[in-house]
Amino acid sequence: MKTTRAALSLRRYLLLGILVPTAVFMLVNTVTLYRQALAAVNTAYDRTLLASAKSIGEMIEVEGEGTLARFRTNVPYAALEAFEADNRSRMVYRISTVQGTLIDGSPELPQWSGRLPDRGPYAALVDFYDASVRGEDVRVAVLLQPVASSRGMGMVTIQVAETLELRQTLARQILIDTLLRQSLLAAVIALIVVLVVQRATRPVRALSVQLRARAEGDLHPIDAPDLPRELHPLVDATNQVMARLHDLLANQKRFVRDASHQLRTPLAVLKVQVQSALRGDIDQTQALREINGTVERATVLANQMLALAKVEQLRQQADAPVIDLAAVVRAVALDLSPLVADKDLDFGIETLPAPVRAHEWMLRELVRNLLHNAIKHAPEHSVLSVRLHTDRQHLVLIIADGGPGIGDELRARLFQPFSAGHNRSGSGLGLMLCREISTALGGQIALDNRLRQGRVVGLDATVRLALSLS
Repeated sequence: MKTTRAALSLRRYLLLGILVPTAVFMLVNTVTLYRQALAAVNTAYDRTLLASAKSIGEMIEVEGEGTLARFRTNVPYAALEAFEADNRSRMVYRISTVQGTLIDGSPELPQWSGRLPDRGPYAALVDFYDASVRGEDVRVAVLLQPVASSRGMGMVTIQVAETLELRQTLARQILIDTLLRQSLLAAVIALIVVLVVQRATRPVRALSVQLRARAEGDLHPIDAPDLPRELHPLVDATNQVMARLHDLLANQKRFVRDASHQLRTPLAVLKVQVQSALRGDIDQTQALREINGTVERATVLANQMLALAKVEQLRQQADAPVIDLAAVVRAVALDLSPLVADKDLDFGIETLPAPVRAHEWMLRELVRNLLHNAIKHAPEHSVLSVRLHTDRQHLVLIIADGGPGIGDELRARLFQPFSAGHNRSGSGLGLMLCREISTALGGQIALDNRLRQGRVVGLDATVRLALSLS
């Protein structure tokens, strides 16, 4: 079962095409900003931890040196209270020797066992790491503090830990503020897209109203100078399609008109002939001959009118193959050879390879009509020649007979519908069919008298078509 997918509107297409990449970019940008803000927050609060550790280091005294050094400290809670931003964060500390012996502070804070970074951000012997105290996540600053006094010197490890509530709260606030700004930006972009699309598509909607208001069968070109420049190719293509439809409708109307007019006469004659034969007014054999002649003329007329309609149909097809016209000319000449033999014509044919992009049926009809006319109008025992050669970018087909030629007045109307030659034989559509085929193939056709010493000695039917180079 065939399913159709609803096409997106231009507004929705632009919204999706702009907002989806923008949303992805904003998401990536938000994550990046959040990480950068979190790093900045950690850096700021780490400085506070380092300041508190240094403050504690100033309250340590030492007696003795090396392993005999004895440290004393008196760190009141008020010393840390100054570094606590508010009641949402709590600090604990631990002072120990380098060997890990607890000097002062909280024994619940694990002893630092890491190593100092090779290139830290501070000149002091400082390290920062994450740990857990009483089930709470904390950030710890470690300071290796030299202690010296008049009575000794030594090295202690000072650890100051702070809970993460304030850091997390500040990071969430930064994230929320960033998301709000990004969402506001996305809303502004969406609003701008909607307004711009609404403004840009106003001429398109006006054109839609204009087209819906057109009368049935109105195929005049669209005139919409206010449309955006990007839509001009679409308007031009639509006008071309409407022009082709106009030509098709015109040809269809002309075909129906001509068929109803031209076929009415032979049918009326045929009816009279049949009635005369039934009444016995004329001999039956003679009546049958007359009926047969009328039927043949009507058949030729119907076939040529159908051929004209088929030419217009093939004109709309753009997938014509490349065909060698020389092969077509020789095949048609072979088909019509019995007619040449009946008139005992001195027939000659000269062809060269002539590739042309066309439907084979059109080429056969073109050659058949021209050659048949030449045979019909050529006197018995005269010369009839067919020459096909190329002229740079064109191929030239010349069918030369030895007939009486044509006058200027007759030349002007021979390519018109239902215009026959001197003896009014035929349907008068053959040469019109040749002209339509030549025009459909982008070529030209001409009928020229062939003169010798100022006297007409025949007629040249010349067809020029574009030579296919690929």
